[in-house]
Amino acid sequence: MDAIEALTNRVSCGKLTGPAPDSQQRDSLYRAALRAADHGNLQPWRFLEVEGQGLDALGALYEAAALQDNPGLPDAQRERYRAMPGRAPLVLVAIVRYSDHPKVPRWEQLVATGAAVQNIVNASFALGIGAYWRTGALTDHAVVRAGLGIQENESIIGFVYLGTCDAPMKPVPAAPTAEFFQAWPAK
Repeated sequence: MDAIEALTNRVSCGKLTGPAPDSQQRDSLYRAALRAADHGNLQPWRFLEVEGQGLDALGALYEAAALQDNPGLPDAQRERYRAMPGRAPLVLVAIVRYSDHPKVPRWEQLVATGAAVQNIVNASFALGIGAYWRTGALTDHAVVRAGLGIQENESIIGFVYLGTCDAPMKPVPAAPTAEFFQAWPAK
């Protein structure tokens, strides 16, 4: 797929099934991530690959986090948390590793890691791999952070679900660019 076509037509696929991306596809996705804009070439990112039994372990972490917040959580809700990672055959945990740098503030390191994730999502679409990027309260939950070995200088910026799209992709809604781009100074 042409790069501009991929970038202007990319959509997320929320209904995923197996198989997960193969090793060659993963290599392409990961190489795309490493080309993200990155002031100072700090490469402030790291990713955890979660699949197979790891998805069950991640689900157990989600459940434990939910139970810490609500010890009386009904069984149906507990099961929902346990099942969340199973919505895809591969989940990448996207992590920013902050470092002290005189010219690259933390916010730039966060943005660079977001760009790396977006490159994965874009490359997935270009390769015909279903992908979606999830965030939410679990990204910063102490139980999840501890269970995944997230260090004090790190933050989870999301979970990238990857697999085979199991539903028709919805067409891209048209967005008039003039609503988002204006000349400055105004004429």
